[in-house]
Amino acid sequence: MAKLSQIFAIDLLAYAVMSNHYHVVVGLHSSKSETWSDEEVKERWSKVFSVPEEASSEQLALWRERLCSLSWFMRCLNEPLARVSNREDGCKGRFWEGRFRCQALLDETALIRCMAYVDLNPIRAAVAKTPETSSHTSIAARIHQRDQHLAPFADDFLHDAHVIPMPREDYLQLIDWTGRQLQADKRGRIPTNVPPILVRLNLDSDRWLKEMNHYGKWYYRAVGSIEAIEKYCHHLGQNWLKGKIKLAEIAI
Repeated sequence: MAKLSQIFAIDLLAYAVMSNHYHVVVGLHSSKSETWSDEEVKERWSKVFSVPEEASSEQLALWRERLCSLSWFMRCLNEPLARVSNREDGCKGRFWEGRFRCQALLDETALIRCMAYVDLNPIRAAVAKTPETSSHTSIAARIHQRDQHLAPFADDFLHDAHVIPMPREDYLQLIDWTGRQLQADKRGRIPTNVPPILVRLNLDSDRWLKEMNHYGKWYYRAVGSIEAIEKYCHHLGQNWLKGKIKLAEIAI
């Protein structure tokens, strides 16, 4: 993930590698690839695939397009992993259950919610007790300052548009607070004073925890507010997306 995010016009925001699957949150920036010269496009593509000495303008245009494609990013991530795993197991055939499932994150709240859901995967699965002891996660990488491959927070690069829209400390506090409420073996009491980040995200604690505990069932192709999902439906030329009714119910 880290290597490919440095090659593609794609930012790596969050990830969690589990025993039989993984989650990843990325940002696609096609405008970034438009600033690359033809030589840079060729050099980047050559880090993943073999390229001819002379490349036509059509080939370069195709590579430039693929370098900002989520499908090609996932292909370049999954295929080598499948080959390595099959070689270790001494078998052939399909390794992954399916291609991959993706969700569109339509607003800043949806982005933070999805990142938190991904970062807390090991804790919900009882694989780890705290974020800092969660192996192979972006939250552990950020805590231990091994996050050079991850997109920065707003307080790291104040004038960069492609950053996580909140301060690092607030995000870490949000993850820690949410993780305590999700612990199945604790009663989990909501603090009297709601953390400032929840106020800024326009979320109350009950709604945040409901959405976090039922994230996989309530959200499907897109994550966001009811208004954002309605706009996304209009963009797709559809009248309905699965999950929209559940959002309307919890908003009451």
